[in-house]
Amino acid sequence: MTRPLTRFVGRSSLIGLLALAGASVTGENAERASDSAVANEPVVRVYGARTRGAKGLFGIHTWIAVKPEGALEYTVYEVIGWRLRWSESVVVVRNRAPDYWFGSQGELYAEKRGAGVDDLIRRIDKAAREYPYANAYTLWPGPNSNTFTAWIARAVPELEVDLPATAIGKDYMGDTMISTAPSGSGFQLQLRGLLGVAASGVEGVELNILGLNFGVGPSGLKLPLVGLIGSPRIDTAVAVDAAAGASGALAP
Repeated sequence: MTRPLTRFVGRSSLIGLLALAGASVTGENAERASDSAVANEPVVRVYGARTRGAKGLFGIHTWIAVKPEGALEYTVYEVIGWRLRWSESVVVVRNRAPDYWFGSQGELYAEKRGAGVDDLIRRIDKAAREYPYANAYTLWPGPNSNTFTAWIARAVPELEVDLPATAIGKDYMGDTMISTAPSGSGFQLQLRGLLGVAASGVEGVELNILGLNFGVGPSGLKLPLVGLIGSPRIDTAVAVDAAAGASGALAP
């Protein structure tokens, strides 16, 4: 009786192990399939990180990373001022890691993924190539890298980007005095990025004094040097607005 019982227990254990292994493999495959589906969907992300050196105490560098549906890597749109030493344009479009800036971990300010994002990516690319300050760069009050990010955000308001107070240059609009807020919604009154006020459902209310930004909004309290006391409110779904369509008006 002992041997048959031993064989039965052994076979049962073997069958159980095979079943568990099969369930594990099936679970892994399902998880991989799910991950693959997420990896294949289009994504847009807006990041910022402290700049290098002493100027990092005051401000950040922002950029936009996009990955069209099915793409294997991100394309990053940003402005790099020192490119003017050998190039006619400060605008850089290249494939790189989306969430780092010269070794600094980026902070996420906006993200859109899924349905409708491929259209946003096309509009981001168009706006980047129409950036009016491509051959100019001024650390303060602008135009700089944050001016570029705000230019694209105004052109593609569906991104709903709420840039922090440390994004110095986001309020710069050249000679234009009245426009939308940097998020592309609401309104903004400003004088060459040095004085101004902005209000929208994304930013809340902001006051700009000599490039220093003070404000309060849905994401929290905004202060110079500190940036944001709170956390960015990020909605990853693209709001469908038939009236707005795919033609976001570019800010001057």
